Amino acid sequence: MAGPRDLDPSSSPRALLGAELRHAREKAGLSQEELGGRVFVSGSFIGQLEAGTRRMQPDHARLLDEVLGTGDFFTRNCGAAARSRYPRYFAQAVEAEAEATAIRQYAPSLIPGLLQTPAYARAVCRAYDPTGSAETIDKLVADRMARTCLLDDPTKPLLWVVLDEAALRRETGGRAVMAEVLRHIAGLARRGRVIAQVLPFNAGAHTLMQGPLKLMDFDAAPPLIYYEGVGSGQLEDDPATVAHHRLLFELVTASALPPEKSLALIEALAQDYSHEEHP
Repeated sequence: MAGPRDLDPSSSPRALLGAELRHAREKAGLSQEELGGRVFVSGSFIGQLEAGTRRMQPDHARLLDEVLGTGDFFTRNCGAAARSRYPRYFAQAVEAEAEATAIRQYAPSLIPGLLQTPAYARAVCRAYDPTGSAETIDKLVADRMARTCLLDDPTKPLLWVVLDEAALRRETGGRAVMAEVLRHIAGLARRGRVIAQVLPFNAGAHTLMQGPLKLMDFDAAPPLIYYEGVGSGQLEDDPATVAHHRLLFELVTASALPPEKSLALIEALAQDYSHEEHP
């Protein structure tokens, strides 16, 4: 293949790398499934690389260069596509989140990052790193708030969040901080920017008791699910696994309060937090 230019890290390196991969694959006359088989990944994984929803790893880049005859292009440039302000385990999820057309999320114990306010984010980051310097916490908060720009677009991505009642009642950062973040969520819901449901305590046992879940859909790539634990995270694209977890999410939404009743509860709790005494 005629030598393509190095990617410009100031642009969107993953999107550019994906476009080059698609060009090289089509020039080689290979389908996504065929190329995936030669580099030991699924065809859907190749589609996600081309769409920029998955990050190319050095081992994949080396194999792609070998199979597609691109010299060391992908090997040289996958480093630029991998640069991120976020921890490695989380960076790919953030990158996928930015390309998603729909995000469905269950949050069991805290307000999700996309819905946080700076004060709430600061309380969470300080709890995660109680001995961190002020500069470290400032950077963590800034990085978290940078993600919320996704909500600046009035229509996309679709954001559908199921909040466990525990996340609303855990006083993170104090009562004033909780009042602010709940009013923020209510405002987004009132504007139709987010669908928010509350899973009340009296719903009892449910399908996602084992932890948080995020489902992401894309225009030009297969869907992904993201699991997160303490200092760890994993993206999964296996179609059967994604379909199963989509069902689990749908069952949780069926157990949760309807959006209007959820909004009423969120606003009532925000009002409660504004008072000196908890009811």
